[in-house]
Amino acid sequence: MALFVTEHRHEGETCPARDPHLAAGLLQIVNPENAKKHGVAIRAEAVASGRHHLYLIVEASDAAAVRTYFAPFGQLGTLEVTPASACEEVVHRGAC
Repeated sequence: MALFVTEHRHEGETCPARDPHLAAGLLQIVNPENAKKHGVAIRAEAVASGRHHLYLIVEASDAAAVRTYFAPFGQLGTLEVTPASACEEVVHRGAC
């Protein structure tokens, strides 16, 4: 499994948290048990306060699997999936 940092951004005016039905559906996507069924392991998630940015640290077989699973977020704004490494791995490699 590879490590990825995923970032979703949307405008304040279109914040999905304002729509209870939409928000409930998105919460199901960030549910670790649901993600696991689709081959995505969510290690951490957080929303930057007041910025409308959702960050997730996930593991999956490849970036395509991450993009596919989190596609609904991309429909509501942007979705960026970036390959990542654990700090220890970077130190052993000697470079980011």
